[in-house]
Amino acid sequence: MGAFERVEALFGPAFGRISRARVAVFGVGGVGGWCAECLARTGVGHLTLVDFDRVEETNVNRQVMATSATVGLPKVKVFADRLREINPAISLDVVEGRYTAESAGEFDLASHDAVVDAIDSVADKADLVRHALSLPNVELFSSMGAALRFDPSKVKCTPFGEISGDALARALRHRLRRTGGIPERPFTAVWSDEPPAVSRVEGCLGSLMQVTAVMGLHLASSVIRALELRDGI
Repeated sequence: MGAFERVEALFGPAFGRISRARVAVFGVGGVGGWCAECLARTGVGHLTLVDFDRVEETNVNRQVMATSATVGLPKVKVFADRLREINPAISLDVVEGRYTAESAGEFDLASHDAVVDAIDSVADKADLVRHALSLPNVELFSSMGAALRFDPSKVKCTPFGEISGDALARALRHRLRRTGGIPERPFTAVWSDEPPAVSRVEGCLGSLMQVTAVMGLHLASSVIRALELRDGI
């Protein structure tokens, strides 16, 4: 039995679109990493992985590539090795860098079918959202705040415009309004409607794998279903 035979059993001929798809994931931390792993395990043929950070000990509780053996190593390179072990045939572009307004031209988003935004920086997030939505053949999927939540059952996946009570979404809306207005084109976002807890450690945004991973899997599910239905791949 092939690695993706059970996936193809569900999607039938549409699996061909999934296996030919190109998806870019910006940020492979607590949310983006689980999203990218799910995409790879579902047979997506090409992933562009972008992250500037290194594995820290505080990542071990929730990030897929973080172990005692990988602390100090570049996240994106450790993760790429893991994905190649899962699927040796996967095509990967591995970028140890950061998406910013200044670096935007280095990323050929137009050659991708979908873009996943799992960036923490509001300024960078807003720039990526605007850039991706300006490309008519690219679908955007974005992650909002995962910190200070306990309950994975509160995670939702909806159009961005339907989000309420999420501080990151509020900050993103504010940034977009200040920099040209909120784009009219809708996009999908994953978020939690659980009220954020109060951190018991000053200066530390507590977070749990059961929330970040579920958010990442919701993102991946939305991407995969969009690829299943998409023409032209």
